[in-house]
Amino acid sequence: MKDLFHYVNGAWIEQHEIPADRSIDGTFHALRDRAEADVHELLEANDGRPGKLYDAYMDVDAIEAAGMTPLDEDLDKLTVQNIEALATALGELDRLGVSAPLAFWVTRDSGGGSDIAVPYLVQSGLGLPDEAYYREESHAETLQAYRTHVAEMLALLDASRLQGLRPEDAAERIVNLETEIAAGHWDVVQTRDAVKTYNPTSIEELPAIIRRLLAGAGLDHGAAIAMMPSYIEHLAGLLRQERLSDWQLWGTWHILHARANLLPPAVGAKDFEFYGTRLAGTPQQRDRWKRAVSLCESLIGHEVGVLFSQKHFPESSKQEMLVLVDHLIEAYRERISNLSWMSEATRQRALEKLGTFKAKIGYPDNPRTYEGLVIKGDLMQDVRNACANLHDYELAKIGNPDDRNEWLMTAQTVNACYNPMVNDITFPAAILRPPFYDPQADLAENYGAIGAVIGHEIGHGFDDQGSRYDGQGNLNSWWEDSDREAFTKLTDKLAKQFDGLVPTVLKEAGIESKGVNGQFTLGENIGDLGGLGIAVIAYRNHLAEQGIDLADAPTAHFEAEGFPGDDFSGLQRLFLAWARVWRCKVRPELVAQLLAIDPHSPNEFRCNIIAQNIKEFYEAFPEVTEDSPMWLDPKDRVEIW
Repeated sequence: MKDLFHYVNGAWIEQHEIPADRSIDGTFHALRDRAEADVHELLEANDGRPGKLYDAYMDVDAIEAAGMTPLDEDLDKLTVQNIEALATALGELDRLGVSAPLAFWVTRDSGGGSDIAVPYLVQSGLGLPDEAYYREESHAETLQAYRTHVAEMLALLDASRLQGLRPEDAAERIVNLETEIAAGHWDVVQTRDAVKTYNPTSIEELPAIIRRLLAGAGLDHGAAIAMMPSYIEHLAGLLRQERLSDWQLWGTWHILHARANLLPPAVGAKDFEFYGTRLAGTPQQRDRWKRAVSLCESLIGHEVGVLFSQKHFPESSKQEMLVLVDHLIEAYRERISNLSWMSEATRQRALEKLGTFKAKIGYPDNPRTYEGLVIKGDLMQDVRNACANLHDYELAKIGNPDDRNEWLMTAQTVNACYNPMVNDITFPAAILRPPFYDPQADLAENYGAIGAVIGHEIGHGFDDQGSRYDGQGNLNSWWEDSDREAFTKLTDKLAKQFDGLVPTVLKEAGIESKGVNGQFTLGENIGDLGGLGIAVIAYRNHLAEQGIDLADAPTAHFEAEGFPGDDFSGLQRLFLAWARVWRCKVRPELVAQLLAIDPHSPNEFRCNIIAQNIKEFYEAFPEVTEDSPMWLDPKDRVEIW
């Protein structure tokens, strides 16, 4: 076995062609395709709001006839005489779906000791994926290509919208301003620090120009959390009267980019040339019906989710998943109870947190209803209305008790998440399908796939950031200092295992890369390590309930596309299922982008490095010895939870 990831997935990777309309394909994406097709069928048959919005997006003749004029209502907001009025306009546009240079999201005050919801203010304002694109030499070509793209897009507008400038000159000023904005952004490591990004303030204490921007978005008073306070000061320094025309150009570009796919198809195609092909390496734009599905899911997704869950997720699957979750929680309880590096005082608090953990499975019992939203079939106005409805829904939470039962994902989403603010995990119906979860599969495969993924999400409650929250979701230092020190030594060791790893696809393409940033991906790597280790324990315990020893688990057939099917032991099938979960093929352009902005390690490392640290992996595959690439010396292995 060269490595676990390529052992299971190598033949598939060699043979598989990534569809032209995407830059990545694999296990997750096959499930997303299935959910997308299911939603498509539902939307085509629906005559309510979801169906009307879908039909409006698909009516290309009406969109072509309207041309660029639907932008006028947004662009006219920028025709003001002073920076204060422009700041207000940027806030108003944020409510309508055009992001302002300072954004916010709403949830409970994690440090306030109550469930009262407050806005969390977060940096924004860039047209490229991250601030590093504006300062690192490795991104210089991309920055220049972006400048060219902005100019080409601006050329689609009436010249009167560009202050008499040539598109190239307008683009230069826009990108220069974004470069200044980026200079105040916190980097990706700082932005995931739960303590550094918790800075209570009030709207009234912020700079006057920032208050004008937020008031335009509906935030005019009250408590707030400044996630990057130095950025707020930096932005206030840029929002000056003498920069008014620069900000008007910036707003013009961000309106055009935000609305590109609602305009005649040639405009969306031009925008895709940069964001799809240049940045992510995707040759072809997705079919229009797929983009229509995405639009409906982003704006009224929970209403679509009701239709999806009613048709595609039986109650029996929900009950079986809850049993699986219980076994995984008990496995965590077992591991925490026997940790050698943790003091008894901290151990008891960790067990208390585990005891308050909650799982949301399949779909919400009381999905949101989008009250007051009217969809009439006028695409641009319908999108503005839907964005305003989402925005106002968030505003209405402020100052009220946070709803701990609210779902942050829709039932048709193929993903999962842990929310440290309320100490729960969410597993939507669409991910609870083969090969992640199959009611017909045996325990080994389900634990190696969905079990490890559930364990991963539970593990976020105890990763380098989640462990700073207590069982009620409060930022609370519940650790003894000596335990935090011991924990950090272990996590630093794990971070170093990932530091500098360069994905195979970049090596094969000859693309220079710094590789993985172990500190940036640390939380996800801790989740993976805990998830797979806990899945093994939960599988062992589940077998024991049936009177079966782990070593005596029956062999059974395991197969995957491109992998020669054969009989394997239960423990082997668990690890093979783990590898199958991470199956993917990615275009190098996207890999390079994800290394800069994605807190997850590339899939091949999530699979291999994590498995190397699990002692049962070597029991399952005794042929992995000291001369094997998969071998990791016992003294170098990390076991945290």
